[in-house]
Amino acid sequence: MPERVQIGVLGDYDSASPNLPAVEQSLQHAAEKLKITAEAQWLSTDSLVVPELEKRLETFDGLWAGPGSPYKSFDGMLRGIEFARRRDWPFVGT
Repeated sequence: MPERVQIGVLGDYDSASPNLPAVEQSLQHAAEKLKITAEAQWLSTDSLVVPELEKRLETFDGLWAGPGSPYKSFDGMLRGIEFARRRDWPFVGT
């Protein structure tokens, strides 16, 4: 098992949301149990509608479709999910 994982969180982060901070807290909780380091990076849905999307998402060890609908870009969210499904990339959606 790797000592450090990077997770790309697909979604539009809003610090005022009661649910969104729990995503990173969940990752940290799991990482502690596994004795690894986990880093989360939020990827706004409108930033996922770019030609170089695959190159960008390949830099993450896994992807998480975060809660928060309606998204700024529903198409961006779908493109991120499609990347994970077509490539059999580690993925979770909430």
